[in-house]
Amino acid sequence: MSKTKSSGTTKLGRDSISKRLGVKLFEGQMAKPGSILVRQRGTRFLPGKNVRRANDDTLYAVKTGRVRFRTIRKTCFDGKKRIAKVVDVEDSQ
Repeated sequence: MSKTKSSGTTKLGRDSISKRLGVKLFEGQMAKPGSILVRQRGTRFLPGKNVRRANDDTLYAVKTGRVRFRTIRKTCFDGKKRIAKVVDVEDSQ
């Protein structure tokens, strides 16, 4: 009678699937309406002009234009300030 499990099984090897988060369109690239700009958890990047935030905090473009990133000083609810990155889509004429 065998005292150990047969070879070929393991108790390890359970790893979650990567979620492919991050910036999808970078500064200066053209964005179409509905194109995803940033996939994120939480609000690392804030929506700016012509950008909306989805239920899973994904940022997407509302109009056609070039992607721009800028930083602002945002005041939190407890009075602390933090530097936040804002994503804008500038209209292309």
